[in-house]
Amino acid sequence: MYKPLSRTIYLSLFITWVGVFASSIYYIKAAPAATTIPTPAAVSTFTPVTTVPPTPTTIEGVATIQTIPETGDTGWSILQPGLERRLIKIYNGENQPVESVYVWRLDQKHFRLDVAFDATPKTLESWQKETNASMVVDGGYYSIENERYFPDGLTIINGQASGRSFNGHGGMLAIDESGAELRWLVERPYQPGERLQAALQAFPILVKPGGQLGFGPERENHVRARRTVIAQDKEGRILFIVAPQGHFTLHQLSVYLTESDLNLDIAVNLDGGGSTGILVANPREIIPPARPLPFVILAYPR
Repeated sequence: MYKPLSRTIYLSLFITWVGVFASSIYYIKAAPAATTIPTPAAVSTFTPVTTVPPTPTTIEGVATIQTIPETGDTGWSILQPGLERRLIKIYNGENQPVESVYVWRLDQKHFRLDVAFDATPKTLESWQKETNASMVVDGGYYSIENERYFPDGLTIINGQASGRSFNGHGGMLAIDESGAELRWLVERPYQPGERLQAALQAFPILVKPGGQLGFGPERENHVRARRTVIAQDKEGRILFIVAPQGHFTLHQLSVYLTESDLNLDIAVNLDGGGSTGILVANPREIIPPARPLPFVILAYPR
């Protein structure tokens, strides 16, 4: 009696075990595979601030340039009565600085101009020491023949004229008892009978009288160099403009000056490249040229 009962019990337990085992296998096979939940990218809580960039000035043939008012333009500062200074930083389209435009503006009620030449070139410091001028600026072009220096174009120093006037091109700084003025020689050529105390001629015209573009795109030669410019604004003030980093071609500089807020009436290119330089005596500031100069423009207080 006990043996059949034992078999019955063992058989029941065996069947139960098989059922449990089979259920486990089914659950393992039927359960969905584990899925990896991707970690979401970090979400920034920073709110971007939109800034409005300054309006760019486009110059043909090069990257867009722009003046950054907050850091790129010092505005006019008064150095002494009748003499103001301004520095304008020029940036390309990638907001990288490419040029620094230095501007000095003289009121002729407070300053007079003169022209000086010496066959032996001198540093700006030597010129300033010998003349006691408040400002010394590199002048017009000059030539060298047989180790002798002489100005190009007409030059008048202490009332004495020498050289031959440019014909049909270029500009002229003419100085008489009433003050200094700039001319476009195409419009107002030099007359031999004029009573001028000092004068020099240079080229090309960058801003024609009336504030018109003076050096058009058809004349673009894509040559960049250090630049020095003498200009006169519509109020009669004289401006010396120096761009010493060599960013501008003549056409680009012509466009820049014509479109600037300097209110220019006329601007003439002076000797640039290695000759570009200016010295201001008080407060002292100098942009030195790469070589001594035989030909300079001087400014004195009245």
